[in-house]
Amino acid sequence: MKKILIAAASMGLVASVQANPLDEYWDNLNALCGQAFEGELITHPEGETGFVDQRLVMHVRDCQEERIRIPFVVGDNYSRTWVLTRKDDRIELKHDHRYPDGSSEEQTMYGGTSTNLGRANEQYFPADEQTREVIEAAFSNVWVMRVYPGETFTYGLWRLGTPRVFQVDFDLTNPIDAPDAPWGWED
Repeated sequence: MKKILIAAASMGLVASVQANPLDEYWDNLNALCGQAFEGELITHPEGETGFVDQRLVMHVRDCQEERIRIPFVVGDNYSRTWVLTRKDDRIELKHDHRYPDGSSEEQTMYGGTSTNLGRANEQYFPADEQTREVIEAAFSNVWVMRVYPGETFTYGLWRLGTPRVFQVDFDLTNPIDAPDAPWGWED
């Protein structure tokens, strides 16, 4: 009987110290802070060629306790930054888009918030109401960000009920020189 109680107590202790997948995900992103990686376009919506044959670079540039900002450079376009913000037991993803003078584009700060803790290497962000107001057709968007430490980072977009799919995979095995600051940033 004593062995059973010890085993049960041990199992309870193990259950209580299991990591929260959202915390693990956040730690996986933070581990990339300061590094930049080149990406490969895996798929894009038919007819949309703005990313085709462009150099794609993500730079985990700004890491704070509750916010991580990742500029996404497409060729010589420095307008995009992914902004991830911790909100209790969820993560919010916003897309900050800027003009070369640093002012905000009309279609900016769209995105969504994870609806559950996700997985240590994967978070989903369904479009929020602000996204529907900024880009009405994006009301059914779902973004995904996957982090496989030492392997790949994936940024993807699915527009439910349509053939619109977009995915870029970044090679985490080969850090590259960081790009210049995105538009609107000051070093």
